[in-house]
Amino acid sequence: MSARRHFIKTTSLLLASLAINPKEIFAQSSQTNQAIIQKPIVLSTWRFGLKANEIAWKKLQEESRAIDAVEAGVRVIESDPTERSVGYGGRPDRDGHVTLDACIMDEFANIGSVAFLEHIKNPVSVARAVMEKTPHVMLVGDGALEFAIDQGFTKENLLTEESEKEWKEWLKTADYQPKVNIENHDTIGMIALDMHGNLSGACTTSGMAFKMHGRVGDSPLIGAGLYVDNEVGAATATGHGEEVIRVVGSHLVVELMRQGKSPEDACKEAIELIHKKLKLRNKNIDNTQIGFIALNKNGEYGAFALQKGFNYAVFNQQDENILIEVESLF
Repeated sequence: MSARRHFIKTTSLLLASLAINPKEIFAQSSQTNQAIIQKPIVLSTWRFGLKANEIAWKKLQEESRAIDAVEAGVRVIESDPTERSVGYGGRPDRDGHVTLDACIMDEFANIGSVAFLEHIKNPVSVARAVMEKTPHVMLVGDGALEFAIDQGFTKENLLTEESEKEWKEWLKTADYQPKVNIENHDTIGMIALDMHGNLSGACTTSGMAFKMHGRVGDSPLIGAGLYVDNEVGAATATGHGEEVIRVVGSHLVVELMRQGKSPEDACKEAIELIHKKLKLRNKNIDNTQIGFIALNKNGEYGAFALQKGFNYAVFNQQDENILIEVESLF
């Protein structure tokens, strides 16, 4: 007992001499832990992500929510007619229709999605409107278009002259052979951690070039093309959507991070599972590409792909917007 009294007395004297109380010590410890979180940060798929990141980074620097940053970032690519796999100017389906898919998810697990949407340049913003202004999480086709028009979005022709010319050339053979990292390069996915330490993500695409009319891939499907858990991390996918859907890929990556895996290791394990499923079905992977990018709650990030050629853009605290070539299984 005397030893215990001596310890308490000694500790009290020490704290008094330092003019520090236990609450202050706890506060300093919390600040130290916060200091290691690398925020803000934004990641997006493919080279066009550099341009999208610039806009998203400005939002993050203004202390906007991550969801505002990712929406603003991917809208840049949706609106650019020179980007042939997203939004306005995207390659059409085999019947000549440009159909768009998008989803968005915030730090509160609020979600919105649209699929098989025509005539609206920025489907990601329609997806956000679904999230914020309806009791639903997904609208498709004519219903999504009617909703968008009701919300004030402008109906317009998304088939540019260049895309129409390419489609008419394709019709001469109508041979559907997607090329790895070209037609399969069909999505911009963006995930971000904001100044407040919160995560959000968005994913948008015009889908596979010359796909069957009505085809929807992974991009608008929460858990497949995109998933965010604000306690753990966020992930998004690009590439052959059918294969991502089979393993609910982005959700899988986040759950692997929950188990303690690094973002890159989580992406790699998801790719390995996809490859295993391809082998089970005796599928040739020559024309198949899948890539994941992931970001955890501490601002650590990583990626992995099935085949070489995938890259992603990162805008980080060092005020650098860089393009990273991704390690691959093959």
